[in-house]
Amino acid sequence: MAHAAAARRKLAPGKTTSRQEELGRLVTAAKAKPYWLDQPDAQQAREPVHGDRACDLAVIGGGFTGLWAALLAKEANPGRSVLVIEGNRVGWAASGRNGGFCDASLTHGAANGRERFPAEFTTLQRLGLENLNAIETALGRHGIDCGFERTGSIEVATSDHQVDELRETAETDGGVLLDAGAMRAEVNSPTYLAGRWDKDGAAMVQPARLAWGLAAACERIGVRIAERTPATGLASDADGVTVRTSDGVVRAKKVALGTNAFPSLLRRLRPYIVPVYDYVLVTEPLTAAQLAEIGWRNRQGIADLGNQFHYYRLTQDNRILWGGYDAVYHFGHQVRMAYDQRPATFVKLADHFFTTFPQLEGIGFSHRWGGAVDTCTRFCAFFGTAHHGRVAYALGYTGLGVGASRFGARVMLDLLSGERTELTELELVRSKPVPFPPEPFAYLGVQATRWSLAQADRQSGRRNLWLRALDAAGLGYDS
Repeated sequence: MAHAAAARRKLAPGKTTSRQEELGRLVTAAKAKPYWLDQPDAQQAREPVHGDRACDLAVIGGGFTGLWAALLAKEANPGRSVLVIEGNRVGWAASGRNGGFCDASLTHGAANGRERFPAEFTTLQRLGLENLNAIETALGRHGIDCGFERTGSIEVATSDHQVDELRETAETDGGVLLDAGAMRAEVNSPTYLAGRWDKDGAAMVQPARLAWGLAAACERIGVRIAERTPATGLASDADGVTVRTSDGVVRAKKVALGTNAFPSLLRRLRPYIVPVYDYVLVTEPLTAAQLAEIGWRNRQGIADLGNQFHYYRLTQDNRILWGGYDAVYHFGHQVRMAYDQRPATFVKLADHFFTTFPQLEGIGFSHRWGGAVDTCTRFCAFFGTAHHGRVAYALGYTGLGVGASRFGARVMLDLLSGERTELTELELVRSKPVPFPPEPFAYLGVQATRWSLAQADRQSGRRNLWLRALDAAGLGYDS
């Protein structure tokens, strides 16, 4: 933290350096690593797959979707042999890099769900709340300590037109509507004009500890987990599915795919996803005096209503995690570790942070990172099968998968069973989003959309012709 302290001293009044340079020093002093994953020896390394292995169910991907699928499958049938294959380490990708908002919504918010699935919206809301309750129950049953706090979440209005939007949302979907005074009494920012507090629809978690806890729970009941075992291909025959890995072969009766933003082993799924990079800062722990200035006694997760929005929350040791705004797509659907760091975005995030909380001006940032979000055009997960029903997939959570991934795992297992269930009959499960066009049109379309969304935020939410055309076509771009 010595570097961060030095950077703060350089923010003192009277210096001639520009604000951007000052902010640049602050964020550069932060550790270039996800805060959640910065816990040495948090989990022991697991052996990779060498040679040939066999199992009843192979799960590809050691993030939330894959781990929930493995745990639920083994709990439902203890005699079933289950093997999880992870290309790196459990929880290292999106599951260990997100904001830790475990939301009840399965549809990336009520408005999106109501618009896209009106006939079953009430059912989806019920299933989402049941899913969040089931997560809380499972954490207690398996003794998973991931800092689960059922605090709810607050949407905040920071411009006049958003106040009316919040009022309409509260009338339609419920929640506690807070005027400017009441909102600032909850969390003190001069930017807040109103808020809507959904008290039961979200919990805050330490997401990496959730992933590690799920992995440990899996292993306690007999699931095998192999790390540093990239899956490179799929093939099937009358006897099952062959999963090729970097150093071996796994023969499985069934396969569940939880690879999300990474290129799917099912090539036909690749046009449905673009990997969008999202970025996050975490502050040093707030002092008691700083916390008193902010308030935030109820520790809710918060997000603003901009098209380019911020999300933020307190960690267990009272740091502020601050993420969002930029949603960056790289030409050709590329996912690279080099994209995890983006200095210009970190400076922008820091500037917005101090605008929201000017009373914290000069506090240091301890961590900075980015990661890829599996974005689809309908903003919520889609599902299906391949290889004659022996392979199932769930992907496209578009940044709201911490909670919905358990639901996605249930859907995959129901699909693999071949039986008709409440989940398999949902329009959400039976339908697909519109795919993205090929390059260069995907890249050009994304850039046009980003520019248009930023313009709409500057113009009181007014959407230009491009955005209205996308709305009419049921297309979108988000993180």
